[in-house]
Amino acid sequence: MAEKRKMKRVEDSLTEQTHLLFPRALNANGRLFGGQLLEWIDETAGIVAKRHAECNVVTVAIDNMYFKAGATQEDTIYLKGYLTYVGRSSMEVRIDTYAEKLDGTRKMINRAYFVMVGTDENQNPIEVPGLIVEGLTQEIEWETGKKRQQLRRERQKEGF
Repeated sequence: MAEKRKMKRVEDSLTEQTHLLFPRALNANGRLFGGQLLEWIDETAGIVAKRHAECNVVTVAIDNMYFKAGATQEDTIYLKGYLTYVGRSSMEVRIDTYAEKLDGTRKMINRAYFVMVGTDENQNPIEVPGLIVEGLTQEIEWETGKKRQQLRRERQKEGF
């Protein structure tokens, strides 16, 4: 008899991080380097996926990364990451990034979707817990995540 797949909630792996902007993270125009933000987003996605999968994970794809606005040294960077879709071994993580002003107001500067895969000690993909979808917002995220997964498979077949 097959074991029943473990299930976890979105909130079980939700991750929030903040970063102060120092000069080393800024470009010549005094704006946050995109590469620095990419590193922070990848780290946040990895934490979300590792918490969910309860094993080591690897980044296999950046499905979408859209820069909406910049951030400057007086901003604090706030990242919020959570699962939107889970396959057998893959997990789609959405990370929303905000520039937080001194008065606490936040402006979204980036949204990214990363695909992470749970791995065993030999770096082979392994089954991760399923995702319990609760409420309309999570259902919409699940359905759009499923569509993105199908598009990724089609692009892979076409050599993209």
